[in-house]
Amino acid sequence: MTTRHVCTKVTLRQRAIRNEKISLYLDYYPAIRNPETMAMSRREYLGIYIYAHPKNEIERNFNIEMLNKAEAIRCIRVTSLINEEFGFLDKNRMRQDFLAYFRKIADKKEDKWDFVYQHFDFFVHGKCTFEDITVEFCNKFRDYLLTAHSLKHTDRPLNRNSASAYWGVFRSLLKQAHRDKYLRENINDYLDRIEENEVKKEYLTPEELKHLATTTCKIPVLKSASLFSCLTGLRISDILNLKWEHIQKAPEGGYCIRIRTQKTQTEATLPISMEAYELCGEPSTGTVFKGFKRSMAQHPLKEWLKSAGITKSMSFHCFRHSYAVLQVSAGTDIYTVSKMMTHKNVSTTQIYADLVSDKKRETVNRITLK
Repeated sequence: MTTRHVCTKVTLRQRAIRNEKISLYLDYYPAIRNPETMAMSRREYLGIYIYAHPKNEIERNFNIEMLNKAEAIRCIRVTSLINEEFGFLDKNRMRQDFLAYFRKIADKKEDKWDFVYQHFDFFVHGKCTFEDITVEFCNKFRDYLLTAHSLKHTDRPLNRNSASAYWGVFRSLLKQAHRDKYLRENINDYLDRIEENEVKKEYLTPEELKHLATTTCKIPVLKSASLFSCLTGLRISDILNLKWEHIQKAPEGGYCIRIRTQKTQTEATLPISMEAYELCGEPSTGTVFKGFKRSMAQHPLKEWLKSAGITKSMSFHCFRHSYAVLQVSAGTDIYTVSKMMTHKNVSTTQIYADLVSDKKRETVNRITLK
């Protein structure tokens, strides 16, 4: 059976407006979908105007020039529509600004995307089109990341795990560009990953957590948010964005949090303990941990940990590790811990089971000859 393709007809039309001017627009039949608004539309106003009644040679020549420009745009639109319909890549898209596309996507993502954008902007010296995006070009950016310096600490090289994460972000961008038909093929198929170095995951023991909870912190909201992370496993990004409307009474009693996680965009309903709920303070509106800032997770956090006698090299994210390890140690099954941490794969959660040495000791003693 032969598939029939219906080509959209594009006609240049004129519309009289004020001040004896005529606005030029394109008329599509049948209507096309606007890629920005997703609405079906027949008209595209070009922002080109001509004189309704040219009074002299200059105005007549101006009209001719503008009509020629409008006709050129009409021809480009016809070519684009035919290429889209029959599966060919629109060559005009290849000349578009890849850096601007990157910026637009990064603005909707987490902070890490902005860091990658800044590195890429520096790498391309502020100019890059989709035509530049080849396997060789991308591999050069990969090499750049492996030798680049940190944006925050310019005297320090970017560590390999950060380079790996940034490279993963860039490859996600390439995949998106391919889906959006800016790239002819998925270049990811020809790019190798940057393997991470294994890093020791620090976490608090039950005794350290209890001691930290009784240690005074100069910034009360930092203490509340930190302990809340230990009791819920939430990332700092989700705690910063947590609002009172996200905390609801659970049908089975107690309270739960209904959120869309910022990192993985996972919809989750997570029950929380009364201790965790009490750390939120008096119910109100807006942000739960008012005044809490990401910068508090740097020097102020280290100062508080030091005053509690905790000398481990810990970041705020280690409170999330603590939640996972303590849950596994208490006997909570991996599947449940995985759901509570909103991991996409249980294999990610399995790492925490390997950290619990006493559980390993239990398993070796379960098989005996006596």
